[in-house]
Amino acid sequence: MPEIDLDAFLTLAQRLADTAGAEIRPYFRRPLVVDDKPDLTPVTAADRAAEAAMRALIEAHFPDHGIIGEEFGRVREEAEFVWVLDPIDGTKSFISGVPLFGTLIALTRRQRPILGVIDQPISRERWVGATGRPATFNGAPIRCRPCSGLAAATLFATTPDMFKGGDAAAFARLSAAVKLVRFGADCYAYGLLAAGFIDLVLEASLKPYDFCAMVPIVEGAGGTATDWRGAALDLASDGHILVAGDRRAHLAALALIDG
Repeated sequence: MPEIDLDAFLTLAQRLADTAGAEIRPYFRRPLVVDDKPDLTPVTAADRAAEAAMRALIEAHFPDHGIIGEEFGRVREEAEFVWVLDPIDGTKSFISGVPLFGTLIALTRRQRPILGVIDQPISRERWVGATGRPATFNGAPIRCRPCSGLAAATLFATTPDMFKGGDAAAFARLSAAVKLVRFGADCYAYGLLAAGFIDLVLEASLKPYDFCAMVPIVEGAGGTATDWRGAALDLASDGHILVAGDRRAHLAALALIDG
């Protein structure tokens, strides 16, 4: 595979995060109009402004790259390199004044995530990962913590409402086996896992812009990110996500999910 200028991509990703944050901060904990999208999820002017600003920068610097964004759709999605953007992952927290949301920025090459940023623009916390490099938190290297068994594990999920039917049964089996279950952190949970504070994240029905950014971060911190069958995540994944800081916990969780 030809060499790529990963540093140039990382430089742009950091600038995208800076730009999105500048668009988002003026709206936080201020009166604002909240619209409902067709799937009844909320969207605000902050979501739209942040994504529009990021897309403009990508078009200016890498006009041959594709873009997949939550708010403004897809362009050139068959390109070798595709940026995947979620301007505010956790809009429900954002509109509630809760700073557990983040801007997600990923770059995929041939559908596989090679770069990821999770940026929390209020607390100014930023996780960055790239293929073959250590993951960082605000510039300092981070590692997932060891967790040899599920009985000692802390498990996060965005909401129990995302698990339906057989998915709900799988989540029930895993949640019954761990020490602690928490909800509501959205993308922030993946940053906490990469930094060594929690052990597992289980999700269902996610879109590529919800999960692509965390893959290089978790993997660069020594963790494992797959679907519920243990397969690597890419743009074609079905949105069932299992992330673990310790491979032993990952294997044990996979066995329970499978039933």
